[in-house]
Amino acid sequence: MILRRAILLACGVTALAAAAGVMVIALAFALYAALLPSLGPALAAAGVSGACVLVILLGGLTALFAAGPRLPPVKTDSGDMASKLLGLASDKPVIAAVAILVVGFLAARNPKVTASLIGAFMIGPKSRRP
Repeated sequence: MILRRAILLACGVTALAAAAGVMVIALAFALYAALLPSLGPALAAAGVSGACVLVILLGGLTALFAAGPRLPPVKTDSGDMASKLLGLASDKPVIAAVAILVVGFLAARNPKVTASLIGAFMIGPKSRRP
């Protein structure tokens, strides 16, 4: 059972690799055919080579950043809200981006509430009257 599963997994990976190779070659031919009428054969071939170099460079940079060492988050003892939010945003940037989008959406939907909040933050805590 385990051997059969391993063989099926190997066949699946091989089929995906073959399909990816065929796709890359087809895309190279399509790019060459698109560039050929306007640039000529030599520059069209150079364009295909340049596109391949860019794809390889992008893959290499992605692998470099993915394999880089992860630095541990710096723990701060300050208790203010701004430093906690910045620490959270640096630890989880995707969640921070989603939160920014949600706040932007809510601000666009409720401009009166947004204006009052901005006004409250612009006044500051010392200028408020009791």
